[in-house]
Formats: sequence, structure tokens, C-alpha cells
Amino acid sequence: MAQLRVRDYEHMLDLVVAALGNADPESAWPLITRHLREAFDCTAVTFSGLYTAERVLRTEAWAPESHGPLALEFTERLRTPDQHPMAIHVASGVTSPFILSHISERWRHSEWYDSARYHGGGEKLCLPTPGEPGALRALILGRDAEFTEQDLALATRIQPLVLTVDSHARELRRLHTAVPLPVPAGPDLTPRELAVLGILAEGLTTEGIARRLLISPHTVNRHLEKVYRKLGTNNRVSTVLLAKQSGLVP
Repeated sequence: MAQLRVRDYEHMLDLVVAALGNADPESAWPLITRHLREAFDCTAVTFSGLYTAERVLRTEAWAPESHGPLALEFTERLRTPDQHPMAIHVASGVTSPFILSHISERWRHSEWYDSARYHGGGEKLCLPTPGEPGALRALILGRDAEFTEQDLALATRIQPLVLTVDSHARELRRLHTAVPLPVPAGPDLTPRELAVLGILAEGLTTEGIARRLLISPHTVNRHLEKVYRKLGTNNRVSTVLLAKQSGLVP
């Protein structure tokens, strides 16, 4: 397998940092698609699931944001999604990432190819994302340039990270539903503390918050300590969840 480059490891680390700083389970897949689009220099990335019992394809996240209408249009027009070469390959039990043209010699001459070129690029790299019963889920990366063995090597290394983020998001969703956090009665946060809290909810690190507000990381940590004390929390995840419940952040 091809060796990874330094920038490949940087992309992987960026994804880890963003995922660890993200406390909103509903934003996990949009976050992943954004990072993968940058890492693989793609035209578009979508996260879709083929629900086998219903034979229905659902596209749940995409990047860039402007790709949404195209992704949903493609989902609606795909009348036999279970016959798509990618779906057939994943349904056979494949769990490793693959380049579609490598596993389907007819792909570039199939009825799907022209439509794929319009909806994000004809060359496709697929990362299967098992984890939900009765669904064949995958991240689908599209671009006009061919994917390389280097891209496949990076996808293979990134896939466990993606699956871990998915598992983390599902656990957060379960905890959020099972044990709602108490909502404080009007915490007295200063405008600067609210600003730090709002950026924290976006998933930025301490250094990222400092750059955004043009202050030092030490000052950010002092603001966070005060936010934790006022909200009665002691970590980023519970703080952001509580702030969302109380309407302090969107």
C-alpha cells in the first residue's frame, strides 16, 4: 500500500481534533464530509445510506453546502439504488474503502456515470460506514480527476477514525436523550464568556478560539474556567450540551 505523506497525517489529525471538540451529534457527518472534501481535494462528498428493506436511498450529509440540492436531486432520481455498482459491491460484504472504477470495469460506460459526473464528479472513492442495521451506508467522494493508490491508502487509514466519530455521535445522542442535563436558571455570563462559549460550540480548540478572538490561549482558558463554574460543568462536551439546552448557543 502507498505510503502516506506528511499532509495526509495533518488532515487525519485535523479530523480528530475537530471530532473531539464537537459536542453536537447531529453535526458529526457534516463535519466529516467537510474535512474529507479538503483532504482528498474533491468536488463533492456525500454521506448516504441505502435502506435495504425499503430500497430507499437517503443522503444525510454533504460538502460543500451548495452541493445539497444536487445531492438530494440525485437521491430522488435514483430509482433502483440497489442496482448501483457501488451498492452491489458494499452489499457483497465489502467493508474496506475502494475506488469504483477499480472494482467495476463497466462503470465509466454505465448509465450511472454521466449522472455522477454532473452530481459531483465521475470518479468515485467509497468509504463503507457500517453501523446501522438494515442500511448500507457509505461516504462517497467524487471528483473529475482519477483517485490514486495514495488516495486509497489515506482513505483506509481515515476510515477507522470516521467509524469512531460515528460511534461517538451515536453515544452522545443516546446520553442526551436518556439523561437530559439540568438547565441553569439564567447563568450570568459576560459578553466575552458568551463569545468564547459560542466558538467552543463550533468545535474549535483553545488555540483556534484564541486566534478567532485575537487573545492568548491562556486568556481563553481563564474564560472557560469561569464558564464551567457558572454552568456547573467541568468539560467541553457537557458544557456545550448544556449551553444548547439552555439556548445560550444555537
